Amino acid sequence: MPARHRLGSLHLNLLTDGVFYQDAGAVFGIVPRVLWERIGVEMNARYQMAIGLNSLLVESQGKTVLIETGVGEKERPLGQTERPGGISLLEELAAVGVAPADVDIVVNTHLHADHCGWNTKKQADGTYTPTFANARYLIQRGEYDACMNPNERTRATYFAENVTPLADTGQLELLDGETRVTDEIIIIPTHGHTADHASVILSSGGETAIYIGDMIQHTVQLERPPWVSSFDIFPIEAMETKKAVVRKAVDEQQLVIAVHADFPGLGRMSESSDGKWKWTDVTPSG
Repeated sequence: MPARHRLGSLHLNLLTDGVFYQDAGAVFGIVPRVLWERIGVEMNARYQMAIGLNSLLVESQGKTVLIETGVGEKERPLGQTERPGGISLLEELAAVGVAPADVDIVVNTHLHADHCGWNTKKQADGTYTPTFANARYLIQRGEYDACMNPNERTRATYFAENVTPLADTGQLELLDGETRVTDEIIIIPTHGHTADHASVILSSGGETAIYIGDMIQHTVQLERPPWVSSFDIFPIEAMETKKAVVRKAVDEQQLVIAVHADFPGLGRMSESSDGKWKWTDVTPSG
């Protein structure tokens, strides 16, 4: 079921598209297993760990904004997905009274298949059309180019069918860096996971939250920035980005919304007297 949290005058609706199973060793990259096993990572028989698929829906200045669209119904990523009760992002939207046609803006932090899957739906004739027929889809230009021109490393997670139909209908809006969506929502570059990965800042009533996209797949990777994932295309840049984001989250007491944390993915970062960072889960305020 969806979760709800108040940020100033904004009501944040946390939605799930299920849980996604990734190889645990790949999630932790070059970090030795003997280290990451100590944090209690649970794995299935295939040595995969479950990570969240947390999307965010928010009403801002008359606009219904959906951030991230999960796995969707594409066969390959769906094979790594579990949906208890068969509940997907579309059912979660319905549970908060929002139909796909009601969504005005879709924001993709990047175009990996577990973040933009419901951008489109497959029709009976095998073609794909935008799921959110009345929405503008906001994507960084460099990320779009990377998706349309994948290399040997990235082609397994970039699916043209998640993006091309948006261009065909004129709903695709390419961004060049920081972009204000409304007075309360700003898209910012957070390079590293991909060259043009982005995050989303939400601000209202003196409170701020950051939706961090695929910056991490486990919250310990915020506590320990050198713990970069093998999925980060630019690991050194990813580390530096995390350090900057966490430093600001601590200093400004920002709410952090982590896509791949356990649902609903809300937390805050704090700093101990000896300079160590710690993630603490936040219970939605309702």
